[in-house]
Amino acid sequence: QVQLVESGGDLAQPGGSLRLSCAASGFTFSSYAMSWYRQAPGKERESVATISRFGVSTNYADSVKGRFTISRDNAKKTVYLQMNTLKPEDTAVYYCNTKFTDIDYWGKGTLVTVSS
Repeated sequence: QVQLVESGGDLAQPGGSLRLSCAASGFTFSSYAMSWYRQAPGKERESVATISRFGVSTNYADSVKGRFTISRDNAKKTVYLQMNTLKPEDTAVYYCNTKFTDIDYWGKGTLVTVSS
């Protein structure tokens, strides 16, 4: 079955960097776009970044443009989120997502806390 497993969440200082990873299995990874979402305490889940099947096209939320970079390695069936210049408002649980046959698939999330 489809599995998405996130890792890399941690406590970071403002201005710091983290790299999240999402290992995928159970589907043809290179056939589908992949996304990162996040959900901060008391807020709705929001889209952070999306990458097309072969990484040619990417999209970012305005709040992370210029600071975050999404990438993928189809051979490793893994999608990444490089997060630089972190801000306290980036604190959230970050989720990996893909969608096909009108079904959204989610990982369990990884917690990112940005605090001094």
